[in-house]
Amino acid sequence: MSDVFVIGHKNPDTDSVCSALCYAELKNKITGTHNYKAKRAGHLNEETHFVLEKCGVKPPEYIKDVRPQVKDIDIRKTEGIDKNTSVRTAWKLMKQLDVVTLPITEGTRLIGLVTIGDIAKSYFEMYDSNVLSASRTSVMNIVETLDATVITGNANTQLQHGKMIIATTNPDVMENMIDPGDMVIIGNRYESQLCAIEMNAGCLIVCEGAKVSNTIAKIAGDHDCIIMTTQHDTYTVARLLNQAIPVSFFMKEREGLITFKMRDYIDDIKDIMAQKRHRDFPIEDDNGCYIGMISRRNLLKAGRKKLVLVDHNEKSQAVNGVEDAEILEIIDHHRLGSIETIAPVFFRNQPLGCTATIIYKMYRENNVEIDKKTAFLLCSAIISDTLIFKSPTCTGEDIHACMELSAIAQIEPEQYGREMFKAGSNLSSKTDKEIFFRDFKKFTVNDISIGVGQINSMSIEEIRGLIDRESSYISSVTGEAGIDMVYLMLTDIMSETSYILFAGKNSENVLRQAFNLDTISGNCAVLEGVVSRKKQFFPSIMEVLQQ
Repeated sequence: MSDVFVIGHKNPDTDSVCSALCYAELKNKITGTHNYKAKRAGHLNEETHFVLEKCGVKPPEYIKDVRPQVKDIDIRKTEGIDKNTSVRTAWKLMKQLDVVTLPITEGTRLIGLVTIGDIAKSYFEMYDSNVLSASRTSVMNIVETLDATVITGNANTQLQHGKMIIATTNPDVMENMIDPGDMVIIGNRYESQLCAIEMNAGCLIVCEGAKVSNTIAKIAGDHDCIIMTTQHDTYTVARLLNQAIPVSFFMKEREGLITFKMRDYIDDIKDIMAQKRHRDFPIEDDNGCYIGMISRRNLLKAGRKKLVLVDHNEKSQAVNGVEDAEILEIIDHHRLGSIETIAPVFFRNQPLGCTATIIYKMYRENNVEIDKKTAFLLCSAIISDTLIFKSPTCTGEDIHACMELSAIAQIEPEQYGREMFKAGSNLSSKTDKEIFFRDFKKFTVNDISIGVGQINSMSIEEIRGLIDRESSYISSVTGEAGIDMVYLMLTDIMSETSYILFAGKNSENVLRQAFNLDTISGNCAVLEGVVSRKKQFFPSIMEVLQQ
């Protein structure tokens, strides 16, 4: 089954992470079509860390980009061959596998490639008579290439020196032709065989299936001379011998090859493949181990990653590369955003205080039992998004779901919520930038890009400290990634008040009009009773911009 990633928005909060985890589990229980996996599009904040550690759940894997990667391609798992494999054996294997490139490996490591062009070279290039010894050809390669039978000597050796000669003359002339270690192609003449042995030839190839006498075999053994016989004639043997050369003699070595990793993106490699015009490219894992081969043709079949989006439906908030992915479902509780899909999708959007409430309802609708771990995650998400039921986005359905889930999870919502928010507001070790983008979302209204961050705290003292820190930082945010105006909500949960920092062209005027503010001290406005970015703050900002 193919994988489907269930993933929340960038700068994930507790709702997006817990909803992804619980919805992936639900889908795996009620369907058998895909393998659903929870992922996250950003780094976890302290509150979500606290929740996951509290119930012993491993955080979803971080995924930065969902564009198609090499691992999404149907990689041809061509097994590597040994560098001592003969050219003839490599050619037979290419025909058998219907490929034009073979990888050459040592263990799991790629050391080179041999192509159909390299094999053609072995036929058409002119080589001197020392090529077999120069290429360290093994005797066994010669035996296999000639379909020969070893009569005497050790076939498990390599030719170290000597040349190839065809002994068609009489012994007197042969004495001046043969040097020690030479490979001699010879017929059935006793005198010629004896002469070659006495001249310390390294190997005799006896053609046309001629028999070798016991005397010649004994003398050859005493001289450490290998004798093999083959049914081929002299011409055929001479023509075939180059095919016994090991592929290492022709291969393109690893240092000069273009290789790709499993995690490489298709967009990044297709131009390289087009420029080099090679038929095949090797793939390695992050440890440098050989995996398989791909060609340019494989890119046409690169599969899109399949996604289920939870807790968002804005392209600006989605994981990088979402436009190149296949979206199957969207489960959300926010306004309708800018996500576009190629095909129809299952879209469930309800005006509730939390996506986890929708997930809870889907568990109940499918008659799937909610275990303690799942109840803990869903309950934590509802408490977080509704600010322990203080947010105006909170509905009766959210409260009902949370109370039922808290009973299963054996937690008390008010007390646990305070612990959770306290853990989440421990920001002393964070940089100004990390704090600012901890829970940050981008929106677009009439071609104006708006960024809104929010920090919830149980302590007014902490909020005052954050105002001092972020007031000087916020001005550097405008201009980043095309953001025109930016706001940061520092929300005091206990007093249900938000302190708004702002920057960017017209950000102050828009804020004044949205909330009918007469005076603003510096670049910080106080909004009593405003705690929800989704239902209170952003809709008021958007209304002004649309006018």
